[in-house]
Amino acid sequence: MERFGTLSFGHYGPLGGGRQLSAGDSMLQAIDLAQGMDELGVDGAYFRVHHFARQQSSPMPLLAAIAAKTERIEVGTGVIDMRYENPLYLAEEAAAVDLISGGRLALGVSRGSPETVVRGFEAFGYTGSGDPRGADIARDHFDLFLRAIDGEGLAERDASSPFGTGAAGMQRIEPHSPGLRSRVWWGAGNRDSAEWAGRVGVNLMSSTLLTSADGRPFDVLQAEQIKAFRASWREAGHAGEPRVSVSRSIFPLMTAEDHLYFGGRQDGDQIGVIDGMRSTFGKTYAAEPDVLVEQLKADAAIAAADTLMLTIPSQLGVEFNLRVVEAFATHVAPALGWVGTRT
Repeated sequence: MERFGTLSFGHYGPLGGGRQLSAGDSMLQAIDLAQGMDELGVDGAYFRVHHFARQQSSPMPLLAAIAAKTERIEVGTGVIDMRYENPLYLAEEAAAVDLISGGRLALGVSRGSPETVVRGFEAFGYTGSGDPRGADIARDHFDLFLRAIDGEGLAERDASSPFGTGAAGMQRIEPHSPGLRSRVWWGAGNRDSAEWAGRVGVNLMSSTLLTSADGRPFDVLQAEQIKAFRASWREAGHAGEPRVSVSRSIFPLMTAEDHLYFGGRQDGDQIGVIDGMRSTFGKTYAAEPDVLVEQLKADAAIAAADTLMLTIPSQLGVEFNLRVVEAFATHVAPALGWVGTRT
């Protein structure tokens, strides 16, 4: 494990007992938490993106704010639903955040996860999909997005325009951030989409679930997916080594409060149905640090990935989550090979 960070689902709303977490509270707390993690030397702060839900839906302003207030930490998404995106506008926003952060953007995108609404992407104006889940729209949008961040000319220049260069030809979108392509990730929930990402030449964010349930443990299925991704990358002839991330719910039990919240959460893999497909969900790890170290060393997918994302209970606030992250950074991560970025 070379890097670790947090994956926040960004939930807000009623907390019980008459308490309420507003959307503004959620975003401001995310900035504060990222600043604290940057000081600890944690490698990344990543955010889920969900539309029509009380979660993060427009992550770029949040990522830009975090980037402006931190020095080292990677800022990213896990994942943006490409069915909802204007590819060229996303390319402009991504380049802007990448430039503001000094190349610290890790932009995770995908077809997206199950929604709280029916075909919500159509309400955003993206219609005509022949796929019940809109996968064809997502892939088309992603293709155009990659062409844009690669700097391809996509609009014909008006040589007579007083605001142009007077030259003919095709114009790329602006701003342009060199190297952004190497910081794009595809979120894959099965082997086929992972292999496709390898052929395209983008990094892999392996999902918190896999649309496979053949009786084998989740980490074994995920490690197999990662192996297939890397093989596809090599066969396509891409240079260098791609990055791979996995996410896990991991809680070092250090205090009575930790035991109260998570002491009974240690469980096995779960089988469920997502989009009509039987799927395997990874288990929660909650134990004392020395026990966690041995459990995580035995996780085949963590061993195969270079980046681990800890899913955090963002509703519990900055202080609690920062303590969880610090406990992991101090008592667990070094035993998994992590050295951190704090100087």
